Amino acid sequence: MHFLYAKSVHIIFVVCWFAGLFYTVRLFIYFAEAEKKPDAERHILQTQYKLMLKRLWYIISWPSAIITGVSALYMLYQAPEFLKMPWMHVKLGFVALLYLYHFKCHSIYAQLQNNAMKTSATKLRIWNEVATVLLFAIVFTVVLKSAISWIYGVMGLLALSFALMFAVKAYKKARDTRGKGSQNKRSQKGNTDDTGHGKTHKINK
Repeated sequence: MHFLYAKSVHIIFVVCWFAGLFYTVRLFIYFAEAEKKPDAERHILQTQYKLMLKRLWYIISWPSAIITGVSALYMLYQAPEFLKMPWMHVKLGFVALLYLYHFKCHSIYAQLQNNAMKTSATKLRIWNEVATVLLFAIVFTVVLKSAISWIYGVMGLLALSFALMFAVKAYKKARDTRGKGSQNKRSQKGNTDDTGHGKTHKINK
């Protein structure tokens, strides 16, 4: 019975942990993009993002990561036979990578709080997808267990990674194109207005 309670807690906080990681990196992206805003707007946005990140990181992300780890250790203590299963070794490898991802996010968080962000918004978008790949890897490993073909599994993860990277780059390209188009339209409108004012000025003369 204790094992099932621990398992329930583990699943709940895994969900909370991933939710925290996804939203944390999304706020990193917003913070980086705010650098291009005018000074007054940038200050307001980045101050708000810092506050949101602080609450999210220390109230949701870190506690969820700790409780996930503690509940997992308790389950392995209750059922040590899991450690003899090959799929569990693979899963623990992915979990170790997830914790490394979490620690790297903490490093970025510390940079952000000190106004020393070193990572561009584009790189952060790609970084955001790393958690998605790890989520897929962990869930498929747990569900399929020994039935999984590791070769096809690795190939699938690589394909997913490349697809996500391509999607991020395509989104950035489309967004930049829209931004340039909007700028050109505003510029043309401004020129038209100037020409119209010039004609009116000549008529008045």
